Amino acid sequence: MVKKIALIKGGLLFATVVAVLCGALTKPDEFRVERSIVIKARPEAIFPVIGDFHRATEWSPWDKLDPNLKRTFSGADSGKGAKYGWSGNNEVGEGSLEVLEFEPPTKVVMNLHFVRPMEGDNTVTYLLEPQGDATKMTWSLHGPNNFVAKVMQVFMNCEDMCGKSFERGLGNLKAICEK
Repeated sequence: MVKKIALIKGGLLFATVVAVLCGALTKPDEFRVERSIVIKARPEAIFPVIGDFHRATEWSPWDKLDPNLKRTFSGADSGKGAKYGWSGNNEVGEGSLEVLEFEPPTKVVMNLHFVRPMEGDNTVTYLLEPQGDATKMTWSLHGPNNFVAKVMQVFMNCEDMCGKSFERGLGNLKAICEK
């Protein structure tokens, strides 16, 4: 009887593992998260806020999650080559951003390197599109979807989780820039 129960439990565990792995194999090889908001301000008024890492604390959705967040700034003060590093609690992890493209007042492209909770490199882009006396601000994140990330996506909707953070950050940015 004990052997039958052990066989059944082992079989269920094996079937669960196979189901998770098969689910992971259905996930795409790349991911993309993107959110936009219209801000009643010209790109020239918004760009200085998003183009300077020193101002990120004003609107970043992650800075408020860890009051003891450690920040480092290196490279250029702003623009291409500017670097921002952070190390914090489990909610914010550890990583860095480096500006790769800087086109005032419409575009910033950065490399996002995570150290923890999971090592990885992705691309972050901020686009500002004038719309009369307002601006459409789009924040996107994209990169490769490795197998570990695919397994995680079987259990959680990373696009939704990250997207909600983008929405909070864009809302913070809107409030700052429309004052």
